[in-house]
Amino acid sequence: MAHKCAVVFDFGGVLMKTIDYSPRHAWDQRLGLPEGSVERVVHGIPEWRAAQTGTLSLADYWQAVAQHLNLDQDLVNQLAEDFYSGDMLDTTLINYVNTLRQNGHPVALLSNDSPALKDRLRTLGIDHLFDPLVISACIGVMKPDPAAYQAVLQGRSPENAIFIDDLPANIEGARALGITSVLYTAGMDLPATLAPMLS
Repeated sequence: MAHKCAVVFDFGGVLMKTIDYSPRHAWDQRLGLPEGSVERVVHGIPEWRAAQTGTLSLADYWQAVAQHLNLDQDLVNQLAEDFYSGDMLDTTLINYVNTLRQNGHPVALLSNDSPALKDRLRTLGIDHLFDPLVISACIGVMKPDPAAYQAVLQGRSPENAIFIDDLPANIEGARALGITSVLYTAGMDLPATLAPMLS
């Protein structure tokens, strides 16, 4: 009997979305910076990539953010708390994940993130939905490195998996390995998009 197609989700930008940017923009205003400056530091400095590949601790990463923005420890702790406060879990997609599982489709997660994502998923009560659950910092490589996709496939044939991500570079990396991939955009009807691929 043929194995049912596995579905691999990205986390940030797909299952978890930034709905309200005002907490981030409030920090721009507080620091007298152009809008978007704080976000560019938090997600743009080299230390963020190092945290996502597991070569820098999360504490050291936030210390680097503090240095870039000239913040003391108390302020950077507050920034770390505020930065993701406008994020919201897409419960419609989580319900779809449950439906896929009920229909016998393996569901996995492949995310470029720090090890802290594991605790976040546990707090959200969704860590049990994904098998395997692969975080870049835990394997030392990030999408679109081929090794990241191979880690989540765990020997499964690429042709028997579908990958969903919101970044074109990550989609291209998966497709290069023969994985059917869907570039996710906000508001798209993912169940309708995947239906013909899963049939």
